[in-house]
Amino acid sequence: MSEFQLYFVLGKDHILDYANGYDHILFVLALCAVYVVRDWKHVLVLVTAFTIGHSITLALATLNVITVNAPLVEFLIPLTIFITATSNLFRKETTQSKVQINYILALVFGLVHGMGFSNYLRALLGKDHSIVMQLFAFNVGLEFGQIIIVGIFLAVSFIAIDLAKTNRRDWKMVLSSAIAGIAFILMKDRIPW
Repeated sequence: MSEFQLYFVLGKDHILDYANGYDHILFVLALCAVYVVRDWKHVLVLVTAFTIGHSITLALATLNVITVNAPLVEFLIPLTIFITATSNLFRKETTQSKVQINYILALVFGLVHGMGFSNYLRALLGKDHSIVMQLFAFNVGLEFGQIIIVGIFLAVSFIAIDLAKTNRRDWKMVLSSAIAGIAFILMKDRIPW
């Protein structure tokens, strides 16, 4: 296995690891909860914005440009999920601006999520100072994993809304409320003080 493949698989597995990475999956689901299949372009922008934010802080923390307070980051990750899911509950269906709030949340909160994996990646890289290819491969894998999650979500959404005729607003409200509830419990369990 090449080094690119190794880090690609690490990135993919990082986002798809439902036993340990469920917080990242919940965040992606919270971002996507307001969308349906016909909104796939918006969803791709969202996951790419998340990857960009994730990549920036992952690189900065791995290169020791910024210092990560692990307990604080572990608390902030569910906080980002909670804020995103809660914002879905108050989002108006008729808003059609070019830059939607979810795009900003994905990018900014991606910065927080990127710090969450930096210690592990830094340990993997060791003293290697040439990490550009490893970071690129990891983030391509991360993007690929997110697209898998989004594909599954959009398929379930299509079944629930288009085939089973569930009201789109009800779908968004139930899904976002459940995600916010889980995030709240995670926040409570990870209070760093």
